[in-house]
Amino acid sequence: MGARTGKEYIEGIKERNTEVWIHGEKVNDVTIHPAFKNVVESVAGLYDLQHEKPEKMLYTSPTSGKKVGLSFIAPKTKEDLFKRREMHTEWATFSGGMMGRSPDYLNTSIMAFGTASQFFAQEGGGSDQFAKNAANYYEYARENDISLTHTLIHPQVNRSMLTQAEQKDPFLSARITKKTSDGIIVNGCRLLATLGGITDELVVFPSTINRTPGTTDDPFAFAFAIPNNTKGLKFLSRESFDYGKSKWDHPLGARFDESDAIISFEDVFVPWERVFVSESTDICNRTYTETNAVIHMTHQVIAKNVVKTEFILGVVISMMEAIGIDKFMHVKEKVSEIMVILEVMRSHLFKSEHNAKIDQYGNMTPDFEPLNAARNWFPKMYQRMNEIIKILGASGLMALPTEADFSNTDVGPLVHRYTQGANINGEEKVQLFRLAWDISISAFGNRQALYEYYFFGDPVRMSNAYYDGFDKQPYKDMVTNFLNKTKKEAGIVF
Repeated sequence: MGARTGKEYIEGIKERNTEVWIHGEKVNDVTIHPAFKNVVESVAGLYDLQHEKPEKMLYTSPTSGKKVGLSFIAPKTKEDLFKRREMHTEWATFSGGMMGRSPDYLNTSIMAFGTASQFFAQEGGGSDQFAKNAANYYEYARENDISLTHTLIHPQVNRSMLTQAEQKDPFLSARITKKTSDGIIVNGCRLLATLGGITDELVVFPSTINRTPGTTDDPFAFAFAIPNNTKGLKFLSRESFDYGKSKWDHPLGARFDESDAIISFEDVFVPWERVFVSESTDICNRTYTETNAVIHMTHQVIAKNVVKTEFILGVVISMMEAIGIDKFMHVKEKVSEIMVILEVMRSHLFKSEHNAKIDQYGNMTPDFEPLNAARNWFPKMYQRMNEIIKILGASGLMALPTEADFSNTDVGPLVHRYTQGANINGEEKVQLFRLAWDISISAFGNRQALYEYYFFGDPVRMSNAYYDGFDKQPYKDMVTNFLNKTKKEAGIVF
């Protein structure tokens, strides 16, 4: 097939008829349901963009010769990385960086797993079949341009328990309950599928919080990919933040609410040819790091977050000019914070690409150190950017008329007059401020802030892992050398 169009994407998910539940009701067709149809159209727009800008979005498949999505490329040169980042940037710009799970995010991980397939063949739970499965799935996803959602964490039940087996209900978290000659049977629950129900397939990644050594967590330790319409699979979606309002009133929530879903497995059968890991806590815990999937995924995320920062900066500068606060020193000071965030994020991305090296699987892989620093830093900075929007927007973010107010013959002229800005008419100013409201205050905006804060996991765990993995010795040596030199110059001998 090669790279799909938006129409082909919509037809694909319509045919699958995935079992999706929302607001206490089963959805008959996500492509026309009010909670999903707008974001489905947005995802379709991403697929169409591939064909509108083929020079930036596509490359030639090494096996079929067809044009396929550049997000699937196994980079062999730094130029490949640059091109892939430009592709990520194009898709992120489409939504101002507000779609965290655009298909390119998971495509990079499938590429990493597929090209590092021998990782899944190792002793201690791996097999040649699993390695072959990972390679085949990469080929299948790339050549058919399938859309993916994923789930990787256990339900938030009792985090004080060390293992899922110790939970009050040890069969609540998704686990392998039976193995046959044809495959595995999975029952239980996993979180948290963003874009859940509006993609072709579900990738169940290794959980990152299987914490016990040995075999205690092994029933919960697996990785596989299945079609969304697999029997027994249910997507239980949260309340939609697309309230059916006009896109003028809710410029982000009415277009880019990606939904989040609990995944329920009820005797779900997974054939062996779709299994990548089975009952191996050890392999699961090492998968992201040792396949370098985490690096390629983070590269996409930081590219997306650069665009998101650019978008927010543009909104804030426009607000300043709209209400004439662009000359105030404290305002410039706050906006300069966002400018600094942008330049620092760009620097991390630049260093990661220019220090890239060929890894053990033959892929040109970005330098993880700057990406790792960026992914630890940005979640906190995103909260600050939101705060700055609210501080500068002030009351302008509260008394916000709607599109209907402006078009009403009785109050429209009043609303237009009373909401005008310094160099902008009332309708233009309210439209801008409604965008700022949707970034920082609305249900959509607050979900974005929470989403960014926990994107890669608990920031405390993240920072501790960063500290533990940081090479501290050179800096200790630096101090020791300085003290020794000082002691020598002082003539002190012990």
